[in-house]
Order: sequence, then C-alpha cells, then structure tokens
Amino acid sequence: MADLSAFPIASRWPARHPDRIQLYSTPTPNGVKVSIMLEETGLPYEPHFINIGQNETWTPEFLSLNPNGKIPSIIDPDGPGGKPLPLFESGAILLYLAEKTGKFLPSDPARRYETIQWVFFQMASVGPMFGQLGFFHKFAGREIEDKRPLERYRNESKRLLGVLETRLEGRAWIMGDDYTIADISLLGWVRNLVGFYGAGELVEFESLKRVPAWLERGLARPAVQRGLEIPKRPE
Repeated sequence: MADLSAFPIASRWPARHPDRIQLYSTPTPNGVKVSIMLEETGLPYEPHFINIGQNETWTPEFLSLNPNGKIPSIIDPDGPGGKPLPLFESGAILLYLAEKTGKFLPSDPARRYETIQWVFFQMASVGPMFGQLGFFHKFAGREIEDKRPLERYRNESKRLLGVLETRLEGRAWIMGDDYTIADISLLGWVRNLVGFYGAGELVEFESLKRVPAWLERGLARPAVQRGLEIPKRPE
C-alpha cells in the first residue's frame, strides 16, 4: 500500500486507492488532456475534482503540489525508482505518462522531438490565445468597450488554426498516421473554442476543412469522450 501522507494535498482530498495515480483536476481544456491520456493508456487512477470556482487551487494543500496554482496535477505513487512522483503542468504530465507507458509518443528520436514540439505549440500558443479569446468573447472581457484586445486574440487564434490546417494536410493526425500526445494536448482546446466559448463564427472555423475533420476524429474516440467528463463535476 502506497503511503501518500507526505503530501498535504492527500489530507484535503484523501485517496481511497493510494496505489493508483492521483489526479487533481477539473474538466477544462487543460484538465481533460491528462484525463484523456489516462483513459487512453489504461493506467489505473483516482480523480479528485478541484473546484476552481471556489478557488481551491489557491489553498495551501493544492499549492504544496502545484505552486503555479493551476490544474491539473498528479501524484504517481509508482514513479521512477518506485517512489511517489508529484507533477504539475499538463504538458510535462503528458510526456511523463507517454514515457511511462511507451504509448502515444514515437520511439524514433526525431519523431519524438517533433511530437514534443507540437505539445509545446499548444502550451505556448494555442492554450493562452484561445483562453484569452474566450475571456474577451464569452466572459467578463465582453464588457470592455475597447475591442482591440478581442481583435488581437481573434486574429492570432485564426492564425494558429491556420497553422494546424496546414499541418494536417495529408495527415489524419498531427504526426500523420500516429495519434499522439500532440493530438491529446490540442483536442480539448479546439473543442472549447468552437463549443464552450462559442467562437467558431468569430474565427471562421467553418472555412477550414482539415481541422474540423481532425476534431471529429478525435472526439469519436471512446477514451476522449470519457476523459472529457473526468473528474465528474458535483451535481
């Protein structure tokens, strides 16, 4: 039986199954990347819902695991050397889980780094830009009279979609025939842009051909469908 008592977060969100990977998250685009990956790999895990609406990511217990105060975070009780490994930042978690399982990351060194660059593309560009566009289009940013920020993030989001559209020419997935962590990192963000944020018309999403088809393929995967709802929100 794994001992997680050294982690303060385990006192606030106790583990019923301490031998499983502990996932602390919310089903947002960043959160579902990891739940989808866990579902795809079949690794046993236990999800804990972190209520960002009630600022639970800023509690001392959560910050002790993730000093950045964002979801998701994990503790793998069977980390390297058999010791518990805490991790934050979704991209790092995807890479770790891919290397742990040998899945969804090419073994060829050149293709491996190519895959990682697209994960970084999501983390450094797609996530921040789409998130800001959502703020100015759907949330409190709508009340700002100066529409230049909205225009900036709309134009940049359109450009990023164009990058993906070009990349997907002749490819089913970001890396061609292989579904990888690059796809897993991006699916939730593109889905939210046109769904939850309702910005599809704003970025002329229907003018694209390859990105919508890629998104449809991704959402058709059973593990993706399950992961999009994990952790389950309290009723």
